[in-house]
Amino acid sequence: MKHPVDVHVGKRIRHRRWMVGMTQQQLAEKVGIKFQQIQKYETGMNRVSASRLWDISEALEVPVAFFFDGVEVDTPEVVENGASVPADILADKEALELVRSYYSIPANQRRRLFELARVLSDVA
Repeated sequence: MKHPVDVHVGKRIRHRRWMVGMTQQQLAEKVGIKFQQIQKYETGMNRVSASRLWDISEALEVPVAFFFDGVEVDTPEVVENGASVPADILADKEALELVRSYYSIPANQRRRLFELARVLSDVA
């Protein structure tokens, strides 16, 4: 049976890998393991050892604590400004893709887009 913390850590590995645009194969090569092992970590089927998590954190350029952020959250969603937002927004692939696209926009245009989104959300 999968432990909820192992599943959470695996999701955080997958989301960070996806955010930096790295494949399972690329991460596996940086860590020195087979990509199938990365698959097992990401699904929570295999528990990540402390030393392996350290290697993964270095490869993905985040502190080890990143993988445990939000682990205590039990609520399925949070209500913010009258809108339901998933508690684990990183679980939504569309949201991740939106964030990646947003940060690929030049800073001055990104700020204008942010202001437009803020205005539109206030109207809704």
